[in-house]
Amino acid sequence: MSKRNRIIYWIATAWLALGMLSTGIVQLIKTKEETALMSHLGYPDYLLYLLGVWKILGVVAVLVPKFPLLKEWAYAGFFFAMSGAIISHLIVGDAAKDLFGPVLLLVLTATSWYFRPAGRKLAA
Repeated sequence: MSKRNRIIYWIATAWLALGMLSTGIVQLIKTKEETALMSHLGYPDYLLYLLGVWKILGVVAVLVPKFPLLKEWAYAGFFFAMSGAIISHLIVGDAAKDLFGPVLLLVLTATSWYFRPAGRKLAA
């Protein structure tokens, strides 16, 4: 793996981890804003706990060495969560600015996954 690709991987992964960890914590503590957002999107409050826990566990899975199958599941979970958020915002007619966070995290997920080192991939 080239130095350039390692740098891209670690920058994307660091920002992805920060974004998922911070939103996971906000969902776990159920801030008023987050609860209102879930209600606006038509989802029950208890989903905040599930998303928060899954995001935090996903961050751990992506950052720790080894466990490539677990990493694949974490990346898939991030992809489904963020694409689901984008679709949910579109369905309720939210403005384009409301898509920024989920789109950014989706792009970071894809970038981190694509540029991950061989030791973090499933064997061919």
